Amino acid sequence: MVAPARLSRRSLLAASGGAALALTAAGCGGGSGGGNGFAQASGDKVPDKYAKRTRVVVWHAYSGNPGVAITELAKRFNESQTDVYVEAQFQGSYDETAQKVTAAVQAKKIPDLVTFSEVNWHNFYLNDLLEPLDGYFGSGLKRSAYNQKLLSEGVLKDKLWWLPLARSTPIFYYNKTLFHKAGLPDRGPATWDEWRGWAKQLKGLKVKGKQVKMEAYQKIDGDWQFQGSVWQWGGAYSNGLNVAIDQEPAVAAGEWQRELIFKDKMSYMADSPSVDFQNQLIATLVTSTGGLQGMTEAAEKGKWEVGTAFVPKKEQQVVPTGGGGFGMLAYSPKDRKQAAWKFIEFCGKAENSAYWTLTTGYLPVINAAVDEPDLKKRLANDPNFSTAVKQLDIVRKEDEVRLMVPNANILIYTGLQKIWANNTPAKQVFTDVAGQLKKATDKVRKNIEKHV
Repeated sequence: MVAPARLSRRSLLAASGGAALALTAAGCGGGSGGGNGFAQASGDKVPDKYAKRTRVVVWHAYSGNPGVAITELAKRFNESQTDVYVEAQFQGSYDETAQKVTAAVQAKKIPDLVTFSEVNWHNFYLNDLLEPLDGYFGSGLKRSAYNQKLLSEGVLKDKLWWLPLARSTPIFYYNKTLFHKAGLPDRGPATWDEWRGWAKQLKGLKVKGKQVKMEAYQKIDGDWQFQGSVWQWGGAYSNGLNVAIDQEPAVAAGEWQRELIFKDKMSYMADSPSVDFQNQLIATLVTSTGGLQGMTEAAEKGKWEVGTAFVPKKEQQVVPTGGGGFGMLAYSPKDRKQAAWKFIEFCGKAENSAYWTLTTGYLPVINAAVDEPDLKKRLANDPNFSTAVKQLDIVRKEDEVRLMVPNANILIYTGLQKIWANNTPAKQVFTDVAGQLKKATDKVRKNIEKHV
């Protein structure tokens, strides 16, 4: 274990996805922890009935239904055994949570488990702050229990660093009630060209006096959905660490969306497209399957019907995976790591994985979860719930630059905002973004290549 003092602020800001664009390798390479001056993150007073147990602090990024679900899982875990007490603490969005972990490492007062996004965990790994998890599997939880495609996304250098939990893909949501009023088919469009034709049929349709638009693009983090668009148009953000966002397919995808906003006037940029969809301001939306339960509840409350489908095809039909998973901090002492793993084992039980999926809409990451009676019934009877599971056949891991280079996602979605809000041509925007990405990549290339 390298002394904690070598964890520089610049390095950690990069790991958190903060303002710094440089990534300096520092830390311990997944050491055993303990005896290094690190204390446990504080929280609520431990209830007396749990006072003699090993306390595990879990920092998570889930509000709404997912927040309810992870809190309930912690409660059930605490009631299921007598050795470990898990305290689940909400820390804000994935980026906010990562920034707080950065500050916690600097202050030497850390949580034990963290729900990192698919981007954030890479940056903490590159700073040698994560514990390899391979050696923890045993009779309580086998590696083979997980969906292997999703599990493999947490593997680098033949070691597992990140376990799937809140995994998702973008899926296509549509308002069946609005489609019926507009005379559209009760299905998702097969292609984006078909979808654009349908948008024309929606013109003039109003809800509560407001013109219904076809789609809205997410102001912050919209680069995740746009990753899929770039692939569908035949392009990429990067090929390995070679930036490709300024090439023709990505530019064409950006121009397509610019025209929908400023020429067709059927799309726009929004702070929360999901809220706008729930309020019937837009008829369709491409966003995470993790929002499915919330969408379903909003539709029931608003007395309209929601449908889901595969994301439409252009040159290709492909979507990215995304979402969160568990990362264990290497600086946590051995006894707390082993106790934290007990909670992971609990979440990995088929019945608990099924509960998580039913409550949130996230993908079932444990294979046996789909055979649990309640989830099996839901998948059979609710076509919306099975869409993401079926769509796993066409998923792809995100491009390396977005995953590995600190702030790459911010550079991309800041560029997209110029297209969506300012009507700036995509070629101009992506040429500028590509230049910034190349500089950012060059600063960390050696460290990435060392770790990958």
